Amino acid sequence: MTSSLPVPAGASARPATTGTALLEVDDLHVEFRTRAGVVNAVNGVSYTLAQRQTLAILGESGSGKSVSAQAIMGILDTPPAVIAGGGIRFEGRDLLTMSAEEQRKVRGPGISMIFQDALSSLNPVYSVGYQIGEMFRAHRGASKSDAKKKAVELMDRVRIPAAAQRVNDFPHQFSGGMRQRVMIAMAIALDPRILIADEPTTALDVTVQAQVMDLLTELQRDTGMGLILITHDLGVVNEVADDVAVMYAGRIVERGTVDDVFTRPAHPYTEGLMKSMPAVDAKGGRLQPIDGQPPNLASIPSGCPFHPRCPRRRLGAAALPERDCAGDRPPLRLVVPGREAACHYSEEVLGV
Repeated sequence: MTSSLPVPAGASARPATTGTALLEVDDLHVEFRTRAGVVNAVNGVSYTLAQRQTLAILGESGSGKSVSAQAIMGILDTPPAVIAGGGIRFEGRDLLTMSAEEQRKVRGPGISMIFQDALSSLNPVYSVGYQIGEMFRAHRGASKSDAKKKAVELMDRVRIPAAAQRVNDFPHQFSGGMRQRVMIAMAIALDPRILIADEPTTALDVTVQAQVMDLLTELQRDTGMGLILITHDLGVVNEVADDVAVMYAGRIVERGTVDDVFTRPAHPYTEGLMKSMPAVDAKGGRLQPIDGQPPNLASIPSGCPFHPRCPRRRLGAAALPERDCAGDRPPLRLVVPGREAACHYSEEVLGV
């Protein structure tokens, strides 16, 4: 686990959020039903997103971050993926009970997504201007010429140099950072209320990463959209997020403000992530990786899914009643005001 952006000591200034929920994810379960068995990719995830809020969903690869986002967008491969339970409400309307046509009208103008691999997400045989303009042709009935004009405006908006000259270029003619800007232009074309950014800075150098995140923050400030940032980069999270949800084995194991979670983690997994990250003010020494590997989601350990890797686990006679880390699964509960964690011994982790 590495962080490509430095983590500042103090809290960063972020736009104020509003109390009205744009998105409500309620006890979401997603399974992949394969010949080898059922893979429990998302196991009871719940959260809300308000206007102007940035929620970071953090965790190792395979923790269920991207699958939960794909469920919101309705782009899971079905089969083998199945939404086995829960609800997803956008501005009070349950997306899971809508018809395909109703969902199409919401996803794009209402909720949009930036994917992590811009090169594979863009069609290599169409110009970037054609692909950006397709949003206007499909959703607004724009003509080809009007759609192209809109594409140039959006390319200017995301600061692609010489947009009018490059609108007919193809994806392979752009650098990685510029392709990511094209993806952002496509995602914001219809002024969505919610933008989901799935690893938007993967494979970009640190300077371009900062530029992309600055651009997303500026767009959020201008439009008031809610932003869900899916990442494993702790530095990016600390720079831009208001709140953070830490996922492990398809569950949220800790949730709170980014400043609280980063300063005093309440779950041993979050604590391990913090210790495995290089600090800008620390010289020499070794990082402290988390022992072991994330669990197989087709065979999640009993009790706390993190207990096989947890240095604080209590088993058998060493555990408190009904708090055996290998036998009793801890619920996500309020530990201190504003902080939830799924650990039997979070108070000890916090020192309260």
